[in-house]
Amino acid sequence: MRFGLSLEQETFRDQLQRLLADRAPLDRVREVAADGNGYDERLWSGLTELGAMGVLVPEEYGGLGMGSFDAGLVVEELGRSVAPAPYLGTAFVAPLVLSESGSNSLAAEWLPRIAGGEARIGLALGEAVSARAGAGVVVNGGRLSGKALAAMDAGAADAFIVSAGVEQLWLVRSDASGLTRTPMTSIDRTRALAELRFDEVEAEPIAGGASLTQRALDLARVALAADTLGAADAMFQQALDYSKQRVQFERVIGSFQGVKHALADMITGLEPSRALVWYATHAQTEMPRDEAHRLACHAKAHLAEVGRMVARAATEVHGGMGFTDDLGLHYWFKRIGLDRQLLGSPEQIRAEAAAAMVA
Repeated sequence: MRFGLSLEQETFRDQLQRLLADRAPLDRVREVAADGNGYDERLWSGLTELGAMGVLVPEEYGGLGMGSFDAGLVVEELGRSVAPAPYLGTAFVAPLVLSESGSNSLAAEWLPRIAGGEARIGLALGEAVSARAGAGVVVNGGRLSGKALAAMDAGAADAFIVSAGVEQLWLVRSDASGLTRTPMTSIDRTRALAELRFDEVEAEPIAGGASLTQRALDLARVALAADTLGAADAMFQQALDYSKQRVQFERVIGSFQGVKHALADMITGLEPSRALVWYATHAQTEMPRDEAHRLACHAKAHLAEVGRMVARAATEVHGGMGFTDDLGLHYWFKRIGLDRQLLGSPEQIRAEAAAAMVA
């Protein structure tokens, strides 16, 4: 049995890396981050041409019908480049949620548009994780009222998948009457968050109940773990390269014992994390739901901790340069920080996984 990437997967990843190097260099990331919309049209069209948007869309809807592991590789590379692309909600969560639901009309409408790069889907799943003071969404006669915080991939979204508690998912079109979308400022300006206010907003139910809500959370969490893995690996590589170039006391700093220890700590944290994330992404479409749920929780919680450790250590290896905008290391640092907080803290998610194991 082969434990690794197939030749086709390696080729796809190489093509994706070349695309990101061309269309999402750090200078372009800076420009998009200054705008705060979390979306770049040229990059999006490139991902569409490569087929990345249709990885999880079934073939009958114009997609490639591949597995969640393949989509996870895309998310990992986007994290490695801190690419401003609302891929997580649109191409990772939405295709599986819509195709696995009983909402055939919604699947027929949206999945071809997702595969063709013509639609972007945001996620407002915070209500399914925990209640927040002053927020909450209630349903009355198929209409939503209330407020959802930290809706993800919201800047250019054409529609949102919204949780009203844990019992039901709803699809809300961004131009729906009564919906107000207000940008929220976060540490990571490459990903657009928003506060959604609903005033008797017409919504379409996504059939599947509480199990589909949990499914959406699992998919989003494992995608955040993959994003963190890519970002943390990029920070490690930058720290390693810098340690071979920076000279102090007529020696490269990579020869100093303290720097060696820091680099060793980073790589020993990252390598088993890669196996965990790859297995967790694979499980989402290849293993039973209960096992996929536990792995998604473990991956998200563990990568939140490892990512924070790597982000701090890589910054310290760079010394004072690590805090400068010229170097730009802070874009990866902030990406990891936001990934850690979205859809539950490590402590909260571990408690959820423990409860699932004894249920």
